[in-house]
Amino acid sequence: MHYIITEKGTTAKKIAAILSNGKAKKKKIGGTDAHEFDETVVVGLSGHVFRLDFPESYNNWSKVDPYKLIDAKIVTVALKKDIVKTLGQIAKKADYITIATDYDREGELIGVEALNNIKKTNPELKVDRMRYSAITEKDIKDSFAARSEVDYNLAASAEVRQIIDLVWGASLTRFVSLSANRLGDGFFSVGRVQSPTLALLVEKEKEIAKFVPRKYWELHAKLKTESGEIFDVTHKTRKFWEMEEAEGAKARIEAAKSGIISTLKTKLRVEKPPTPFDTTSFIRAASAISYTPKRLMVLAEGLYLGGLISYHRTDNTTYPDTLDLKALVQMFQKHKEFGKHAKLLLTKKELTPTAGKKKTTDHPPIHPVAETTKEKLEKDEWKVYELVVRRFLATLSDAAKWEDTNVTAEIGDEPLTAKGRILKEQGFLAIYPYQKKEELIIPQLKEAEKVDLEHIELVEKETKPPNRISQAGLIKKMDDLGLGTKSTRHEIIGKLYDRTYVQGNPAKPTEKAVALIDSLEKYAALITKPEMTKTLEQEMDEISEGKRKKNEVAGDSRNMLKDVFADLKKNRSEIGDSLKDAVRADKIVGSCPKCDSDLLLLSSRRGKRFVGCSNYPACEFSLPMPKSGKVVVTEDKCDEHPYLFKLKILKKGSRPWDFGCPYCNFQQWQDKLKGDKKGEK
Repeated sequence: MHYIITEKGTTAKKIAAILSNGKAKKKKIGGTDAHEFDETVVVGLSGHVFRLDFPESYNNWSKVDPYKLIDAKIVTVALKKDIVKTLGQIAKKADYITIATDYDREGELIGVEALNNIKKTNPELKVDRMRYSAITEKDIKDSFAARSEVDYNLAASAEVRQIIDLVWGASLTRFVSLSANRLGDGFFSVGRVQSPTLALLVEKEKEIAKFVPRKYWELHAKLKTESGEIFDVTHKTRKFWEMEEAEGAKARIEAAKSGIISTLKTKLRVEKPPTPFDTTSFIRAASAISYTPKRLMVLAEGLYLGGLISYHRTDNTTYPDTLDLKALVQMFQKHKEFGKHAKLLLTKKELTPTAGKKKTTDHPPIHPVAETTKEKLEKDEWKVYELVVRRFLATLSDAAKWEDTNVTAEIGDEPLTAKGRILKEQGFLAIYPYQKKEELIIPQLKEAEKVDLEHIELVEKETKPPNRISQAGLIKKMDDLGLGTKSTRHEIIGKLYDRTYVQGNPAKPTEKAVALIDSLEKYAALITKPEMTKTLEQEMDEISEGKRKKNEVAGDSRNMLKDVFADLKKNRSEIGDSLKDAVRADKIVGSCPKCDSDLLLLSSRRGKRFVGCSNYPACEFSLPMPKSGKVVVTEDKCDEHPYLFKLKILKKGSRPWDFGCPYCNFQQWQDKLKGDKKGEK
């Protein structure tokens, strides 16, 4: 029997339908759905079936020295026992296995994990690999016809990543948490990629905190032309740092009352179309239409599995020569939303796409592979699909052309400038509305033309602190620094939120995050620097290329970690003290309305949670809190109780609950109880 193993059940169903021309019959192997046709069975896993872990004897955090985890034995643990049972049944009947998981590091490892389990029972199996970038009839049939060898080196590079992340994450997390006496839900999480990523946000927050605003003045005016048209100008000196200098310029202009157009320059500017989407640029573009990286990747996964877009995890920004661009455009020529532009593209003699700097051979840039309509998708799915289609069509479109005009008027020997911008040819902007195309209209002017002063004002402003880093911006920085991979970056950012190290978007680090990074930078700087993890990422690439062995790279990482521990152990008490102070700061909900002491998030001996006064027992003010969920203190204060911060409650698998002000919640609860009692009467 020939078994085809896919990464997910939905993929198995689609591949079976395509290869059997719709004739596959559903069956069960153990408790797992499978699809059979012509002596072939397609079965879907559910992601990773196994995970790496330490033996049970290492599970007690308090009794096991975290340093011992570095060289501890690593075991394989079954995540999904029902699927393991299914693999055992497959092993007894299979004489041929085709791996058809996603073609990337994680997908290759998922396939090899399943394969190794089957081979324990049936070592003489014939094995090959399907490689595809889209779940369409053509892609699946072509990849099935051109099956190749399993890439064991690629799988090994993914496995060594798991080993390194487990050893670094577990040993460092335990050391830091034990030092701060924070176990259970309140533990301090430290990671090989997570910590340098968090350090980027903390560094930015420190820049913001150190920022000192500086006043400056801008000079704005309105001028009237000889034909009576009025247009806006600003002084050529964009920022006057001295008020006297700005007032002097204003006085000279007011005294002169009129002047002339001294220079007038017009030129044609070409705005090139965007390059094809890799994962990073896809995430950045989607953030502009309000999708977080995590949400975007969930939506993109659904579109990929639905056979609508190509594989969404790619570093490629150059379409391969084998991609039939014309056929993809023809697919949209009758489409209600995109048909007009698709027909325009098809009038060109040749479709010449833009290309970015990255060219890889695993997957093409993200592009549409099938046509659908708005009515057939959920609202968010459509918006993401539309973004992919419009970007694809834009990469094949002409450049936009602008006419830019720069004007300088002189009044009282003071230069006043204006800029005009007119879109002469829309080009790609006709199909890609996500890029600004705002025109700036100024009157038709001539050099030496007289202009009169209509209005003038001095505007006082002050410099602004640097902006915090958005989630999409953080993905870009991680990409630039070699932190994580296209498949894991959004997951790392998600962990920072889940562990309450950051809140909001753009991301603001919490007190405990700042204290953690401060301690690590002071006592074990290597953990917070991107160079360390970038080096390990490069070594993992070398494994996939066959240049390094898995055990060598794992050994290098363990030696690096031992050096880190040498510094940590020397400063254990200092690290613990700084983190304990930070934990308390993150628990401050506001000021007590009775005695003005800090109000803290606390738990009773019986595990009940409440907001209580730090001046207890002298002050007994308290407010009840929900039994479960991780509480995050936000920056927003309550309008009715300005001495209290609003709260959020995080629960795994649920959207954050905007709990708001704890005092308002308490009052609403009291009012409800009173209402219920009145109803009983």
